[in-house]
Amino acid sequence: MGKYQFQVEVEPQFLPDQSHPEDEQFGFAYTITVHNTGEVAAQLISRHWIITDARGHVEEVKGLGVVGQQPLLQPGEAFQYTSGCRLRTPSGTMHGTYFCVADDGERFEAEIPMFVLDAHGDGAGTARVLH
Repeated sequence: MGKYQFQVEVEPQFLPDQSHPEDEQFGFAYTITVHNTGEVAAQLISRHWIITDARGHVEEVKGLGVVGQQPLLQPGEAFQYTSGCRLRTPSGTMHGTYFCVADDGERFEAEIPMFVLDAHGDGAGTARVLH
């Protein structure tokens, strides 16, 4: 276990009620759980997402916090939130990083593993995380 370490788990879900395939709009939600698996309390400061659709179109999203929050996690604590995105294709991938600052001032990044967004999955079975 590292001194400064967040582990990130993702559960993506296709949202048919927020999708309009005829207009090339496919809605997805994803639930993220961030665990502080390190030895020092740390705060999630900002996010950097790389979203790629099935045509190879890449969109980068950067911003402060997540869902309007910058959670401070003690060792062993977790924070969970749900957000979403829209793609112009029925499938794609997302991955990225969280920028974090530990209580002792150390800065580090937590990797968000690549995961698949897939409108053709069965809903519950779309949680494919790529390693």
